[in-house]
Amino acid sequence: MTAPLDGVKVVELATLFAGPLAAGFLGDFGADVIKVEHPDKPDPSRGHGPAKDGVGLWWKVLGRNKRTITLNLSDPDGAQVLRQLLADTDVLVENFRPGTLERWGLGPEVLHEFNPRLVVARISGFGQIGPYARRPGFGTLAEAMSGFAAATGEPDGPPTLPPFGLADSVTGLAGAYAVMLALAARERTGAGQVVDLAIIEPIMAMLGPQITWYDQLGYRAPRLGNRSANNAPRNTYRCADGSWVAVSTSALSIAERVMTLVGRADLITQPWFATGSGRAAHADELDAAVGEWIAKRDRAEVVAAFEAAQAAVAPVYDVADILADPQYQALGTAVSVPDEDLGPVRMQNVPFRMSATPGTIRHAGRRHGQDTDDVLRELGLPDEQVAALRERGVI
Repeated sequence: MTAPLDGVKVVELATLFAGPLAAGFLGDFGADVIKVEHPDKPDPSRGHGPAKDGVGLWWKVLGRNKRTITLNLSDPDGAQVLRQLLADTDVLVENFRPGTLERWGLGPEVLHEFNPRLVVARISGFGQIGPYARRPGFGTLAEAMSGFAAATGEPDGPPTLPPFGLADSVTGLAGAYAVMLALAARERTGAGQVVDLAIIEPIMAMLGPQITWYDQLGYRAPRLGNRSANNAPRNTYRCADGSWVAVSTSALSIAERVMTLVGRADLITQPWFATGSGRAAHADELDAAVGEWIAKRDRAEVVAAFEAAQAAVAPVYDVADILADPQYQALGTAVSVPDEDLGPVRMQNVPFRMSATPGTIRHAGRRHGQDTDDVLRELGLPDEQVAALRERGVI
């Protein structure tokens, strides 16, 4: 079966998370992704997090479905090899600090002179323009500046950052989406374009109408812990066996079922119960009723009772729970991927299913520079030139 992006060539000049994730989502659906790393400075994600037998596990996920080559782009010969590589490339994904590609003579204007169909996705902390453009930028800064941290955490606690690359991940999805839009536009116009994607922006788009609230009402969303300003009960609750569940009652009918289940149907008749904001104003009373009922029962009993009542509940999972859960198993959320270093490796699968052209993970992240010779031969470089580039440290 032909993948939807079969025949699309992507060159990735990106490290750590947002850019590599964007390119990886394209690779999951058949794009030939060629990741370019410095000969002496591999993508830092190869050394992030736990490792097995000296092999970084995060990289095995981030580098999946990619071919890996090394190239020193600051060397004129390395820049020339990249120009040859980009001559028939569809998409370039880069996340250097703005101005870096231009300094090497590889800016979009130059690239479009010899490949006008090239889509150039430029991912940076703060975008290509503005007073912060040349600042170093990371997802953590975006989580702070977007309003996410200010609205996350307990009411009497500090602003809270996520323990994973949330802003980078959201930007990776946005980047893949933007590239697909640019490719679709190219089908009509025949010309590529530049995508300017600042990590500080996509996560802001996920935070709801905070700007509109402030513009119209001067309202700033407070930190509420696990509660919501829009409905109640909505929280995490501890079960008798020490495990936790999360309850959501965004719909009035669900809230009514929950309160009936926990033996407090009397609250349903209160005038304030009919609206989400009214229930949120009485969150203490509602949480106390739900929490007391749940605290007397093990998690399995709680989940079964909520399911029977058609009320919304979910166990709070760790990764072991995820892998054992029958719903995730039915969806194929985790998949075993072949790997030369580790043998079969389980990781999260492509995040959605397509009936006719599904994505697939063909292999885990490959070794540093593993495909350099193959890719350069495809460009027509003779073996003696490749050897000379390697001798000089260009590859």
